[in-house]
Amino acid sequence: MSLLGRLLEPDIEAHLLTVEGEVVIDEVRKHWAATFGWHCLIALSIPLFIAMIPLKGLFWVPMALGLACLALGIWKVHVAFMDRFVITNMRVFRVHGVFNTHLATMPMSRILDISMMRPLMGQLCGYGHFVFESAAQDQGLRDIRYVGHPEQRDLTIQRVIQLSGLRQTMQVERWAVDEDGTEEDGT
Repeated sequence: MSLLGRLLEPDIEAHLLTVEGEVVIDEVRKHWAATFGWHCLIALSIPLFIAMIPLKGLFWVPMALGLACLALGIWKVHVAFMDRFVITNMRVFRVHGVFNTHLATMPMSRILDISMMRPLMGQLCGYGHFVFESAAQDQGLRDIRYVGHPEQRDLTIQRVIQLSGLRQTMQVERWAVDEDGTEEDGT
């Protein structure tokens, strides 16, 4: 991938262990709610640019403020766009950063517990936050914020862990109950 391509889109495939058969199960981008405030800042630049018209001698003040709002908003939206959480058949990892890329990885076997938090706005807008607990707290992968459809993503991770054979399946015996409420063995 070219330098410009790496600055515009994270290269997830470069981090896969393709020789070992690793495949992407789910690639999670930040939910739109994570960037809503930055989009509002971008929208604020429009009235600032319009305010340049009546301020003939001081047009540069709203122009500078508008350019600052526009540049900061676009930058923050792009930083959030470059932040990806990836679920594969072998591990979970997070890639983020524009110029300096940071990669945090956790094998499925190290995941002990996954907590999901859904604040009120998250319940209304459809996002949640994950907290991964592992034997050794991996920096950068403990808190994953603004995950869209968190219940589905949690089930996906649990399914991958189960299918990989890392957790035992409990066998449940079903007992037949007669119509009078007693079990077949007479108790």
